[in-house]
Amino acid sequence: MHGYAGRRQATVNKGNCVTTKIAVCGLGYVGLPVAVALARHFEVTGFDVDARRVENLRSGEDWTGEIEPHVLRDSTLRFTNEVKDLAGTNFFVVAVPTPVDEKCSPDFSLLQSACRLIGPVLQPGSIVVFESTVHPGATEEICGPELEKSSGLRCGIDFKLGYSPERINPGDREHPLEKIVKIVSGQDKEALDLIAAVYEKIIEAGVFRASSIKVAEAAKVIENTQRDINIALMNEVSKICDLVGIRSSEVLEAAGTKWNFLRFTPGLVGGHCIGVDPYYLTSKAQELGYHPEVILAGRRINDGMADYVASRLVQVIASRHRLKATTRVGILGITFKENVPDIRNSKVVDLYEALTRYGMTPLVYDPMADAEQVHEEYGIKLSAREELSALDVLVFAVPHRDIMATIERDLPEMIADGGIVCDLKSSLDGERITKNKLTYWAL
Repeated sequence: MHGYAGRRQATVNKGNCVTTKIAVCGLGYVGLPVAVALARHFEVTGFDVDARRVENLRSGEDWTGEIEPHVLRDSTLRFTNEVKDLAGTNFFVVAVPTPVDEKCSPDFSLLQSACRLIGPVLQPGSIVVFESTVHPGATEEICGPELEKSSGLRCGIDFKLGYSPERINPGDREHPLEKIVKIVSGQDKEALDLIAAVYEKIIEAGVFRASSIKVAEAAKVIENTQRDINIALMNEVSKICDLVGIRSSEVLEAAGTKWNFLRFTPGLVGGHCIGVDPYYLTSKAQELGYHPEVILAGRRINDGMADYVASRLVQVIASRHRLKATTRVGILGITFKENVPDIRNSKVVDLYEALTRYGMTPLVYDPMADAEQVHEEYGIKLSAREELSALDVLVFAVPHRDIMATIERDLPEMIADGGIVCDLKSSLDGERITKNKLTYWAL
């Protein structure tokens, strides 16, 4: 563990509460950057239930790629997977995943588990701030009672709640944590003032004080719901453009010349935010007797894109070749987005499974993804780059920088004469590809 010798730790005074010791629970894409930033000003312990994750972080290794090794090694942040090491903490930040289950209903099990872990070490006067995405009301309706039960303390009296939604965009170096305005909220004014004061220490862009916890919770799910709906519109437009016989990328380029045109593009919508968060909002709405139409329609469109791409690709193959079991199909990229190793809720996996149902056995190459993790999570064995040669079909799914850097050089070797290139994000030069007597198809 890292020590604190020779380093003066900051304190935040608000009324009778003095914050000197902070714990960040959950050290993934969200929690780790927050913990590292806070450790520059406070005494901070980073907690995660995954012992291997903790050990890797202690040695300066972050598999998410969000924090550089030297930053981890130089940080005063202490790492642990032992709850007892959180004793004496009076400010908790909870940043655990909030996924959906097989029925697309919110799964609060990890959040509830975190509350049960924190409860026994919670002390009077503590603040617990949640950054995990939830539906409006969940912090006070689910987390508060869970903390009361496991701690024996009274919520709102012995300890206070706060909510500050994460806004981190994995792999985005232009918009790190410090440069994104942070929404903060608290159970009362005293809690809000303290929470705001803590985050103001690390957020250069400043904080926005929401009027209530529910407002902050709703703001978070609406941010990603808006993006989801706009991408769904582009996906629907791409289907129409395909029927008309024009490329959606060219249509969007032309439409984008208008000053107020929103620049969204079609594609597979996966990951742990945009493909998940809308369900938290719709589930709450349905619980209250309202059936959301636009949001769920957008979700249906986006969730169905992998099957659409697979069926459309089979049509393209069948129009030029005889579809057979020996058809060689390669897929470049399996992470949910470019330049990150995160494979959670990857819709490329859905595409892989859809192509498999058509009798094909795709080869998947991704230099960013962890092969062991992919196999453990999805049962898919990643292929070496050399195995992707003389392919009948190449699906360019995730345009990682490393792949883009050599794609023009590698493409002739990857694709057999007369082969098909399926470019999901219109990242390649379609005209150049067709000049090489290859078939080019894109969303």
